[in-house]
Amino acid sequence: MKIIEISSDDARFLALKNQKLLERDNHKTKKDLLNIIEKISYVQIDTISIVERAHNHILWSRLPAYKKSMLDELMAKDKKIFEYWSHAAAFLPMRDFRFSLRRKEQYGKTYKHWAEKNKKLLNFVRDRITNDGPLQSRDFEHPPRKGAGWWDWKPSKDALEFLFHSGELMILQRKNFQKVYDLTERILPASVNTSTPSFEEHCEHLILNSINANGFASLKEMFYLRKGDSKIPKQIINKLADEKKIIPLKVNNIEEEYYTTNGILKQLKKRNYEKDVHILSPFDNIVIQRKRLKTLFDFDYTIECYVPAPKRKYGYYVLPILYGEKFIGRLDAKADRENNLFRIINLWWEEKTKLDKNFKQVFKKRIDELMIFSGCEKNNFEKFLK
Repeated sequence: MKIIEISSDDARFLALKNQKLLERDNHKTKKDLLNIIEKISYVQIDTISIVERAHNHILWSRLPAYKKSMLDELMAKDKKIFEYWSHAAAFLPMRDFRFSLRRKEQYGKTYKHWAEKNKKLLNFVRDRITNDGPLQSRDFEHPPRKGAGWWDWKPSKDALEFLFHSGELMILQRKNFQKVYDLTERILPASVNTSTPSFEEHCEHLILNSINANGFASLKEMFYLRKGDSKIPKQIINKLADEKKIIPLKVNNIEEEYYTTNGILKQLKKRNYEKDVHILSPFDNIVIQRKRLKTLFDFDYTIECYVPAPKRKYGYYVLPILYGEKFIGRLDAKADRENNLFRIINLWWEEKTKLDKNFKQVFKKRIDELMIFSGCEKNNFEKFLK
């Protein structure tokens, strides 16, 4: 089979284009937000809020009119997205619900002995939600009525998480970032396909989803942080290639074996876009796979909040700076909401970076926008203007 070869510039364009990072100002509505989530396939959730929580930051980077209420409505009211596990905790398109079922079934089998040992506890939690409606873990801190049970918050939280990960419960919404659980049967729209896919179907979904979200992908990237038999995915890739659903791709000067589609390659015929600046979350989809980031963009990035302070090269929570199709710097910042200050701690520029007038103007604007989005009204950016 003929292998298509493209330049590194083309590869970077496709990666950013399909991650919705080259058309920021075209996105304005809740419908646009759903389209973004469906396109990039998942939005990672993380508890750190040094600047803004990861999922909010990721979506704001692609939709400047983003409001947290839009995401809440898509989940609790419209039921177009749901929360579960991708390679990490994430918001996922409801259309992909059935592809969460294999993990749920496996989770139930893996922790079967724990479930049997804690059968009374699981029944208690299940019955309370059935009878009382949606509940948070804090609703189990004390028995709801006399004689209801001895279970305290910790084991009840474990039970909630088991019932969630094994599929009996779903997260209806989050209140102040705390999960609100309800029975899956009361949340899930009747139109959603609930048939468990075969392993082969699931692998095909991951392959096509990864290519669609990233423009192109290698085998390792398609199954990033996912366990499984690597021989079967390779067989499925060959099958999809034979059916011409995907095609092999070579990126100039990169040894990695990639796959893409003819439809995605057609995007190279229209490369007009306005050069923009993005200050990205460390958990953004475009940077989360560090090896891919280094290979395609020559940007060596590590989130250092998990690194001991003496060993940090940059800072606790450093944000990558993207300008056009290049990563050109890093921003160490913190939203000091108590003092209403978006505090810039430091800035670093990549080697050989030249900051043109357009960048400086747009970067200042993006700093101000991120400041407001993170809940602050002032910043100390002036001291970094040179």
